[in-house]
Amino acid sequence: MIVLSAGGVTVVVDVDGGLPAIVHWGPDLAGTAPAALRDARRPVPGTNAPDRPLRLALLPEPHDGWTGRPGVLGSRAGRGWAPRFTPRRVLLDGIEVTEAVTGAGRLDVESRDDDAALGLDVVVELLAGGLLRCRATLTNLADEPYELGGLLLALPVPAEAAELLDFAGRHEHERVPQRRAFTVGTHLRENRRGRTGADSAFLLHAGTPGFGFARGEVFAVHTAWSGNHVHLAEQAASGERVLGGGELLLPGEIRLGRGEAYTSPWLYGSCGTGLDELAARFHRHLRTGRPRPVTLNVWEAVWFDHDPARLVDLAERAAALGVERFVLDDGWFGARRDDRAGLGDWTVSPEVWPDGLHPLVDRVRSLGMEFGLWVEPEMVNPDSDLARVHPEWIMAARSELPPESRFQQVLDLDRAYVHIRDALFALLAEYDIGYLKWDHNRDLVEAGGTGGRPGVHAQTLALYRLLDELRAAHPGLGIESCSSGGARVDLGILERTDRVWVSDQLDPHERQRMLRWTAQLLPPEYLGSHIGAARSHSTGRVHDLGFRAATAVFGHLGIEQDLAAVPEAELAGLQEWIAWWKANRELLLGGDLVRMDVAGDDLLVHGVVAPDRSRALIALVRTATSATAHTPPLRFRGLDPERSYRVRPLVIGDAPAGLPGWAAEGVVVTGAALEHAGLASPVLHPDQALLLEVSEIDSRQNR
Repeated sequence: MIVLSAGGVTVVVDVDGGLPAIVHWGPDLAGTAPAALRDARRPVPGTNAPDRPLRLALLPEPHDGWTGRPGVLGSRAGRGWAPRFTPRRVLLDGIEVTEAVTGAGRLDVESRDDDAALGLDVVVELLAGGLLRCRATLTNLADEPYELGGLLLALPVPAEAAELLDFAGRHEHERVPQRRAFTVGTHLRENRRGRTGADSAFLLHAGTPGFGFARGEVFAVHTAWSGNHVHLAEQAASGERVLGGGELLLPGEIRLGRGEAYTSPWLYGSCGTGLDELAARFHRHLRTGRPRPVTLNVWEAVWFDHDPARLVDLAERAAALGVERFVLDDGWFGARRDDRAGLGDWTVSPEVWPDGLHPLVDRVRSLGMEFGLWVEPEMVNPDSDLARVHPEWIMAARSELPPESRFQQVLDLDRAYVHIRDALFALLAEYDIGYLKWDHNRDLVEAGGTGGRPGVHAQTLALYRLLDELRAAHPGLGIESCSSGGARVDLGILERTDRVWVSDQLDPHERQRMLRWTAQLLPPEYLGSHIGAARSHSTGRVHDLGFRAATAVFGHLGIEQDLAAVPEAELAGLQEWIAWWKANRELLLGGDLVRMDVAGDDLLVHGVVAPDRSRALIALVRTATSATAHTPPLRFRGLDPERSYRVRPLVIGDAPAGLPGWAAEGVVVTGAALEHAGLASPVLHPDQALLLEVSEIDSRQNR
């Protein structure tokens, strides 16, 4: 029995006689003997069931009586399909153990099945903040190839976790939450898009019915893989419940010869009281302290119309507002005057840029800004020099090409690797580029590699290898994961990138909820969050600067509009918002995320609290007309209940008309009063937001 404890979480793992089986995953158990816990929880066999009680391992085995999805799916032409693994060696943080032990860190269990000639190594790691992760490596020990169909890990959850939450979505409407009962059978989310997908499960939760941001016992898993993948929730007829995940392997994609091995992606697990505590474990794991400069991206300012003089003017306007990074988007290379041609030809267009990018890069750098560049290395237009020279580098499952999407096909990175790597290295060598916006604008449909064999697995590994090489050669290089907006958001890509583009949708009405739910996995500093034009080009809605900015500041702030077309009065307001964000950047991007459970769906309350509980920034957002005349009192948790705080509205530009009486001078309340009693709320119209600044004061001032 191995006991891992960290961050208020305890994981008890049984390695006695079989693959690792989790006996407990959840809150600390205050001195309970792990062997006694295992014996106390051992189930009584049911009627018409195996005489031996089910032992549910991390990779469930049919031999143990599991009738659900097996952890290992594969065979040698029909043999070796039901392996039974026996542990040979158990290591805790690299030291072999032979008896029950309590520790922290990484557990490695090396097992074999001599009859099936397979080796299986399972890793279980409890990270410092209480985040659990596990993965497995399967090795073929025979001469005959072993065709693997899946290697999925499964974490047990209690019977009280009777409600599921995961996500759906589409382009420009990512991360849409959906709930359902956790019933007998399998809730299976298969992602076959070749990338994470805007409609991916993202995180699969199970919790006590009605769980919210602060209430209920909640568990969740996330498959850290940027290609095809699986999330599942399964309840056996015998009552056991698991959450699991892994890579979705296409037929014949993994055939292991003697000595060859396959390693699954990490399956991450988080638990807590409410969704906020669960999310905080992911946030603590991801936070790096990397600088987050205010960014201007020029896509919605100029689209494909690259005029050097206009772009230099845009850079000068941006610098005057306080922008710290200037990103040149699509259209700078090859024959790329629209989206029909040039993709794959990663050389600067002499037609548009006769002097190369040097005049623009030099001006951007002289203005004190970092220069960033848009690329899409995994894609190719059939109308491109690259496709004409190397048509065999286009991924296809048959002699004909897959259907085009956005006039492009998928480039086989496994075969084109050296060419693409050298092109990117050449750009980074010639220009002072500090940042790459790395796009990926289509699904991998019929993505065949050499000989038409399934190529998604190899493509994903080639992408990881390419990003790793770039970062090793250029440690300071920032990389953004953009994929038709937010279609590649996962912890596999986030090991190699610094932020994600949440969505191509800049309408703040839509962005409010996309930011809210993308933050279930990623902390605010990873969320690309830009202030767009007053009229959204994707929805046609018109919003004032206050609502657009109050939405965008709870992420990695940027601008996505033509500054030359912005009225002077709005430019002044934009400059004020940028200055305020920079002054509060440490709190906004380093504080603890707090989201309130509010009755109805027409009001959102969220914010960030400083780790020392001395300050907070709260957003109150009205998204629709309320059915009641009065807004319920504003309540906010996360502060120290015994300390006193001054709460006052942040007003940049025009103040809302419906502010309550306390707003004029601010009000002093305790953290307990703000959480349990609340304050009279302002009257806000739909698509209107108010930010509140909360600062600790000397408690004597409250007498």
